[in-house]
Amino acid sequence: MRLKRVMIGAPKSGSGKTLVTCALLQALKNQGKKVISYKCGPDYIDPMFHETVLQIPSKNLDTFFSAEEDVKRLFLEGRTEDDVAVIEGVMGLFDGLGGIREEGSSYHLAKVTKTPIILVVDAKGMGRSLLALISGFLNYDTEHLIKGVILNRMSKSYYHIMKPLIEEELKIKVVGYFPEQKENSVGSRHLGLVMPEEISDIRKKLEKLSETFERTVSLEQIEEIGAHAENLSYDSKDLPDMSRETKENKPVIGVAKDEAFCFYYRDNLKLLESFGARMVFFSPLHDKEIPKECDGLLFGGGYPELYAKKLSDNRRMRASVKRAAAGGMPIVAECGGFMYLHSSLIDPEGVAYPMADVVEGECFYTGKLVRFGYVELREKKSNFLSANAKIKGHEFHYYDSTQNGMDCIGRKPVSGQEYACILAKGNQWLGFPHLYYPSNPGFAKAFVDKVRKYKKR
Repeated sequence: MRLKRVMIGAPKSGSGKTLVTCALLQALKNQGKKVISYKCGPDYIDPMFHETVLQIPSKNLDTFFSAEEDVKRLFLEGRTEDDVAVIEGVMGLFDGLGGIREEGSSYHLAKVTKTPIILVVDAKGMGRSLLALISGFLNYDTEHLIKGVILNRMSKSYYHIMKPLIEEELKIKVVGYFPEQKENSVGSRHLGLVMPEEISDIRKKLEKLSETFERTVSLEQIEEIGAHAENLSYDSKDLPDMSRETKENKPVIGVAKDEAFCFYYRDNLKLLESFGARMVFFSPLHDKEIPKECDGLLFGGGYPELYAKKLSDNRRMRASVKRAAAGGMPIVAECGGFMYLHSSLIDPEGVAYPMADVVEGECFYTGKLVRFGYVELREKKSNFLSANAKIKGHEFHYYDSTQNGMDCIGRKPVSGQEYACILAKGNQWLGFPHLYYPSNPGFAKAFVDKVRKYKKR
């Protein structure tokens, strides 16, 4: 398939990739293009911004989570040559596992998907040093994928001085500049950017960003770069066909989704559906009980700590979750969802809020990152995973627990450090790691099988 595509990469985090990506997506959409988006790496929030712009889901692509053929399949599946794809990179362009490996980096993903790169450089406070910086990235680009540069946080007058200098000396297209966006910037907190719905007038800000972008960046040049991307193919992989199951026969997984629980990989839910599950969404914040048709529960990550009082005040919901767990209903909970299932959640001021009381323990704020980065998990005793099998995930949390579990061994892929974690007994898998189910589809199948068995019971 000849899919028109570009990656927005940068020398480092904080260079403005998300703002530039959102502005580009909106500008292409304004031109009537059929735009699709992806996020490199395990981040949940950047795809929410993409979705706010495009009003269609964005997908994560990660070369640590998935083998190269699987990455290409996940990238191209369901796409047509009428699409224009924009991939937002992660961290610095070459920063992969542990910050030192190529695997998991934006550059590795660009190599696997043969995607041309537009390098966004934070130019504030720099002059001719920009040439040294860009030159270094071009020299390190062994596949010659960097095809253009955007100078972020630069004035119009200085841009017209720097553009010809860079293009003449480095023979690289400078496709535009993006002036500093103080009024339309996106705030951040300890887990990264704030979520789109937390920003007042988000749609208005995105429109203003795109208006500026269309004035200062050549969309024509970016589209030309994307149109010259190489053909890409992949080996097809047959997923189970459960389409003959009637809606009534499908086991139902209740998925917690609201302001407090919103971190879900699109491909995780799709995989559960491919094994025959039907998703229904509910809100631990706003609903009074879990949906009556539920045969299983999935609690994703999010920000329960920001809504601790409201979650705690919803006693009927907490009681319904506890009853379901006590009755043997299969439950998978990750990070924020795991926190909610504890007996209590203690905020930074030391106030303890009663939670669902499925896990006999307390979650408490540590003031620092407890664990960060990729992890591989295997069970000590086979339950959701086959013997000696692994599933890959990611951790990023400032809260810790008095009951982290001992049923799995987590292993850091670079350092090799190992530690016990996860409560994985019977029908429950509960812990801090965010899982990527396609890294081991057997996990999703085991979950759905348990839900189906519970339904029949």
